[in-house]
This record gives sequence, structure tokens and C-alpha cells, in this order.
Amino acid sequence: MIRDLILKNRSYRRFHQSPALDLEGLKHLVDLARLSPSAGNRQPLKYYLSVDKQTNALIYPYLAWAGYLTDWAGPAEGERPTAYIIILGDKDISPSVDCDHGIAAQSILLGATERGFGGCIIGSIQRAELHKALGLADRYAILLVLALGKPKETVVLETAKSDIKYWRDSQGTHHVPKRRLDEIITQ
Repeated sequence: MIRDLILKNRSYRRFHQSPALDLEGLKHLVDLARLSPSAGNRQPLKYYLSVDKQTNALIYPYLAWAGYLTDWAGPAEGERPTAYIIILGDKDISPSVDCDHGIAAQSILLGATERGFGGCIIGSIQRAELHKALGLADRYAILLVLALGKPKETVVLETAKSDIKYWRDSQGTHHVPKRRLDEIITQ
């Protein structure tokens, strides 16, 4: 059921180093994004794929990992993603991507979850620096980075009381408060 898949699809930030996603696995996930809706059917998204350890290591330092976990700089060596998908906007196709990148990211992560993997959508990116480091053409704008791998952490949902900030307990379990349904429906 889609609800079960959505409940398993959490923002994972620590990963086992095996099994790793391979290039064919990433292509399968991007194909799910390709088949997803696109505003005006413009299809302006392109994808940079990385499963190579050296390229992954190049991408990693340009990402911020968990804004609410101020004392955590991100996953340690041995817990880092085994793959990345960088979602790009092709400005030659359209100067605007509307909400396409969000739809694509969710499609990719649901596909990864279905295959026993997980990931995190990262929007806090040193875009200009990463763009240069990867040698991307000027026509491509970095929109999001998806960090992917086999989850190495437990993420639990709980009902938000007054604070919606996620946190980790002393066992390393990641807690994510969610607002109640009656709080978000306005009619």
C-alpha cells in the first residue's frame, strides 16, 4: 500500500556501506522521475548520477545535513551515502521548474524505499561550488541533491506537541514530530 511505503520513506542521514546502489539502480529510480508529472509537460529536469566513491567524496562536503542537529556535522566516514542523484534544472528548456523537482525527488525516494534503500532530500547545498567541482555546463542549475543508500538509523514519527524540530535520543534514534491531521486541515 502507498501509505506503508510513505511511512517507510523517511529522511535517512546515516547509511550502511553495503549493499550499495549501482548505476543501473539509479537509472531505474530516475526513470520513475521521468514518468512523473511535469508542469506544462516541459520536462526541464536532468540528473547527475554518482555511485563512484571518489565522486561521492567530491559531492559530500558541499552539503549540509541536518539543520536542527546543530552539534552534528553529518554522517561520519563509513556511514555516508553510497550514491547521489543531483536534480538539475535545464535552463535551455525552461527558466523555471515549478514544483517538478519535488515531485521527481519523492518519486525517486519512494522507488528507493520500495527496493529496500532510503535517502534524504538535501536542499542546503553550496550550489556554485558544487557546480564548479562537478564541471557542470552553465545551462544546468542544481536544484536538489538526493543522498541514497541502505539506511543505518531508525527514524520514528511521533505526534508534535508544540515543537516540530526533529532530534536524536541517546541511542541514536531519530525522532520526527508531525502535526496532527486536524491541525493541518483548515475547513
